[in-house]
Amino acid sequence: MSASLVIGLSAVVVAIRDGEAVALTVRHKGGGGDLTGLPFGPFDPDGHRTFELALRAFVTEQTRFDLGFVEQLYTFGDKGRDAPLADLGGDGAARVISVGYLALAPAAVDTHFAGSEWRPWSRIFPWEDWRAGRPGAFDAIEGALRGWAGNDAQKLARARLLFALDGAPWNEERVLERYELLYEAGLVPEAGRDRGEAAPTRPDALMVALGEPMMSDHRRILATALGRLRGKLKYRPVVFELMPDAFTLSALQRTVEAIAGVPLHKQNFRRALERAELVEGLGRVDAETGGRPAELFRFRREILGARPVSGLSLPLLRD
Repeated sequence: MSASLVIGLSAVVVAIRDGEAVALTVRHKGGGGDLTGLPFGPFDPDGHRTFELALRAFVTEQTRFDLGFVEQLYTFGDKGRDAPLADLGGDGAARVISVGYLALAPAAVDTHFAGSEWRPWSRIFPWEDWRAGRPGAFDAIEGALRGWAGNDAQKLARARLLFALDGAPWNEERVLERYELLYEAGLVPEAGRDRGEAAPTRPDALMVALGEPMMSDHRRILATALGRLRGKLKYRPVVFELMPDAFTLSALQRTVEAIAGVPLHKQNFRRALERAELVEGLGRVDAETGGRPAELFRFRREILGARPVSGLSLPLLRD
């Protein structure tokens, strides 16, 4: 007899707070224990008209936050890495297929709801933030990966490519592949948990470097969303879904840097904005910047229906 299927819906809700990229998380109790996770729930084909409407209802119910921009991210169905069935209302014989969604919010509004929290990505993926140079997390992770690879040239080559070891260039979009390598190497706590293994004793520095684990497969879903969003920055003006109606160019640059995890060259970034004709000045200034008043701009949203619109180039700040 074949197992029944449960369709779980998971939401990666992204915003910017105090210059940091944050994701909306909740604490789930039940089959997954008391761990941080994404807002999620089971799709009811009788009670829900569409996946997206069901997802919006779950997020509002669990966080008191109403979603704006939403797009489907990916479908996850790997056996052994699905959501706890007790938390999805399923039975022990069911197989869970999880459909992930990416949602962007212009502000990380406090939900004032028990168990929900805007959590910085840098706490979940410490190795992904290169804004201040090579992250300190890399020292412990590099040693652990080299120990795992040993004399296996193929494993070592993958570690070098994904984690920019031995002078290899950093590719900010390969977030999921980096997390999957750490999972394959048995380094992230989720790997041992899914294999039914006792948590190994690791140096404190490595534990901190590996970031905060999440319930079920939610950190994998979050890694997928971060990689997708970093890629979309370059070919769609999606970053403006994270901005208020009026913003300074410095605030826009900090938002792009927070998502991409890399520092940008200020003058070249502004030249790229000017060429793309994506923003226009509002003729007034923001006097609350803490320094010299900065001009406020808006996104020219009306151009979306007038012509093809690309994203933003990422002119990196070089040492």
